[in-house]
Amino acid sequence: MNNTPETEALPPSLRLLKWLVIVLTATMIVGVITVVGLLVTRMPDLGPMALPDQITLPDGARPAAVTLGQGFILVVTEDDRILMFGRDGSFRQEIVTSGNEAAQP
Repeated sequence: MNNTPETEALPPSLRLLKWLVIVLTATMIVGVITVVGLLVTRMPDLGPMALPDQITLPDGARPAAVTLGQGFILVVTEDDRILMFGRDGSFRQEIVTSGNEAAQP
């Protein structure tokens, strides 16, 4: 008595489909690994913001973002203030975003 099932070979069209699925799966795995690797290696360092040398922030202000425009530099601080400086580092204006009035130099 032999209980082993008879193995039948797949038709040629199904064999081709099987290999196409295997190649697609391998390609997707390599693609996901590549995207994750690029994201990890190309992410910016989230350390403290670097300011131009000519800018001096008020005491206790820590920069959260810096924007360079034509003729001015904007610094957004962690305490929700927007500080505008000239390209030469001179203070121009402070905007407090929590509902208070803007301060002029």
